[in-house]
Amino acid sequence: MALKIEINRDACMGSGNCGFWAPGVFDLDDDGIAIVVDPEAADDEKIVLAGQGCPTQAISITRDGERIV
Repeated sequence: MALKIEINRDACMGSGNCGFWAPGVFDLDDDGIAIVVDPEAADDEKIVLAGQGCPTQAISITRDGERIV
Protein backbone atom coordinates (compact mmCIF):
# COMPACT_ATOMS: atom_id res chain seq x y z
CA MET A 1 0.00 0.00 0.00
CA ALA A 2 1.13 3.55 -0.69
CA LEU A 3 2.51 5.87 1.91
CA LYS A 4 0.19 8.47 3.42
CA ILE A 5 1.95 11.82 3.79
CA GLU A 6 0.61 14.62 6.00
CA ILE A 7 2.14 18.00 6.72
CA ASN A 8 1.44 20.00 9.87
CA ARG A 9 1.30 23.45 8.31
CA ASP A 10 1.51 25.12 11.72
CA ALA A 11 4.79 23.35 12.48
CA CYS A 12 6.41 23.78 9.04
CA MET A 13 9.07 26.50 8.91
CA GLY A 14 9.66 26.19 5.16
CA SER A 15 13.27 24.98 5.27
CA GLY A 16 12.85 23.08 1.99
CA ASN A 17 14.61 19.95 3.28
CA CYS A 18 11.67 17.83 2.17
CA GLY A 19 11.99 19.08 -1.41
CA PHE A 20 15.72 18.38 -1.31
CA TRP A 21 15.24 14.73 -0.29
CA ALA A 22 12.14 14.06 -2.40
CA PRO A 23 11.89 16.60 -5.23
CA GLY A 24 8.62 16.33 -7.09
CA VAL A 25 6.85 15.01 -4.01
CA PHE A 26 7.22 18.15 -1.91
CA ASP A 27 7.32 21.83 -2.78
CA LEU A 28 6.75 25.10 -0.97
CA ASP A 29 3.53 27.03 -1.56
CA ASP A 30 3.25 30.80 -1.97
CA ASP A 31 3.45 31.20 1.83
CA GLY A 32 6.69 29.19 1.99
CA ILE A 33 4.99 26.20 3.65
CA ALA A 34 5.56 22.63 2.45
CA ILE A 35 2.90 20.92 0.39
CA VAL A 36 2.62 17.47 -1.17
CA VAL A 37 2.61 17.87 -4.95
CA ASP A 38 2.83 14.25 -6.15
CA PRO A 39 3.16 11.48 -3.55
CA GLU A 40 4.33 9.04 -6.24
CA ALA A 41 7.13 11.20 -7.69
CA ALA A 42 9.86 9.52 -5.59
CA ASP A 43 10.46 6.12 -4.08
CA ASP A 44 9.38 5.40 -0.52
CA GLU A 45 12.94 5.55 0.83
CA LYS A 46 13.40 9.14 -0.33
CA ILE A 47 10.02 10.17 1.07
CA VAL A 48 10.93 8.69 4.45
CA LEU A 49 14.29 10.50 4.36
CA ALA A 50 12.41 13.73 3.65
CA GLY A 51 10.22 13.16 6.70
CA GLN A 52 13.18 12.31 8.89
CA GLY A 53 15.04 15.39 7.63
CA CYS A 54 12.30 17.83 8.59
CA PRO A 55 13.81 20.09 11.29
CA THR A 56 10.42 20.73 12.91
CA GLN A 57 9.01 17.20 12.48
CA ALA A 58 6.10 18.67 10.51
CA ILE A 59 5.87 15.65 8.19
CA SER A 60 3.96 12.55 9.24
CA ILE A 61 4.26 9.41 7.12
CA THR A 62 2.16 6.30 7.66
CA ARG A 63 1.55 3.02 5.85
CA ASP A 64 -1.48 0.86 6.63
CA GLY A 65 -2.15 3.00 9.71
CA GLU A 66 1.36 2.44 11.11
CA ARG A 67 3.44 5.56 11.65
CA ILE A 68 6.82 5.45 9.92
CA VAL A 69 7.88 9.06 10.57
